[in-house]
Amino acid sequence: MSIAVALEELAAKVADYPYCYLVTTGEERSHLLAVKPTVVEAGLRCETGHSSRANVVRNPLVVLLFPPVEPDGFSMIVDGEGEVNGDGVVVTPTWAVLHRPAM
Repeated sequence: MSIAVALEELAAKVADYPYCYLVTTGEERSHLLAVKPTVVEAGLRCETGHSSRANVVRNPLVVLLFPPVEPDGFSMIVDGEGEVNGDGVVVTPTWAVLHRPAM
């Protein structure tokens, strides 16, 4: 079951989740990093390590995966474009959806 999330509602939805995984792609494999994004004017800012920032320079397309807070809850998946900003990455969302298996 999937429910689209309007991008203008995304900031409010992010507040429902304690953390997410930032998914970037390197030369050979994906890289996941648990982060607690903050809402900024341009989108969502994530404090990251060197590997995530280097991956975003190579390929700015990223995913933020917010796991469900409760076992039968919805995950939130956010596609976006990342841009290195100091010691982090700012993700400008392009699409978002709430998702859980059909029960």
